[in-house]
Amino acid sequence: MGGVNVAIEVGKYKLQVALGSAGERWELDNQPRAVKKLAQRLAELTCARVLIEGGSYQNVLVAALRAEQLPVVIINPRRAREFAKSIGQLAKTDLLDARMLALYGERIEPPIRELRDEQNQALRALWVRREQLIEMVVMEKNRLEHAPTALDPDLRSHIDYLRKRIKSAEDDIDRAVRNSPLWEKYEILTSVPGIGRVLSAALLSDLPELGRVNRGEIAALQGVAPFNHDSGTLHGQRSIAGGRKRSRRALFVVAMVTTRCNPVLKAFYERLRAAGKPRKVALVAVMRKLLVILNTMLKNHTKWSPTCLPAN
Repeated sequence: MGGVNVAIEVGKYKLQVALGSAGERWELDNQPRAVKKLAQRLAELTCARVLIEGGSYQNVLVAALRAEQLPVVIINPRRAREFAKSIGQLAKTDLLDARMLALYGERIEPPIRELRDEQNQALRALWVRREQLIEMVVMEKNRLEHAPTALDPDLRSHIDYLRKRIKSAEDDIDRAVRNSPLWEKYEILTSVPGIGRVLSAALLSDLPELGRVNRGEIAALQGVAPFNHDSGTLHGQRSIAGGRKRSRRALFVVAMVTTRCNPVLKAFYERLRAAGKPRKVALVAVMRKLLVILNTMLKNHTKWSPTCLPAN
């Protein structure tokens, strides 16, 4: 792909910008006005991609780059760091990180994937908040098991409060979807027996590629595609890796539910178990099949029908 690989190292207060691994480099404030000017300047160039490491301070930057229709690529920081080490670059500074990120783009040429739009980002924030509340309930329950009796009323009261907040968060998620362009997709996903509003929100917010890529790509993106572990005469066990952790965890929970209430996936799961597959292996296969079904339904704009499912 022609054009320059622009890398932006994002800090809380400063941005380090590198036009390619050997090109111009400059620093600017991580402030809306400066970010807007940066996006306008980059829009005048021929950018193969604009690379940014995933983090907490890039939301304003990404929004400005998207507004200029620039090809933004969010890179896993671990992959960028491993790349730097692989070429012998052990030192780490913001400037070096920007240079290495640009070089990573030139050498690896990571694909440009769809980013979350404003609706997806807002929905994901609500969904992640619900997940955080659930985690707090689990921690409080663990404390309740070992705490002195004198603390029981306070812990139980807090658990009840958190449960009410979880219910409120679910209602917020439902309202957010109903008032957004995601509603049609939401209705399609929730038409599947065993799929509720929580998983639908998880997938819509965390996996915007759903319904827009092929079955192999969506399985790999979600981290449910088995990868080989072979070398020479060794034929190791296939395993899954990577993916979007939060939505994959939600998908696993729903897979367990669908093996009981969804006739198609229940039969699929029972065939795998009868063939000697371990329980967890069979559940991962159900996750993958379910994801492929959902991907096909969104791609074809069709609701659930057992007679119109993709082939195994």
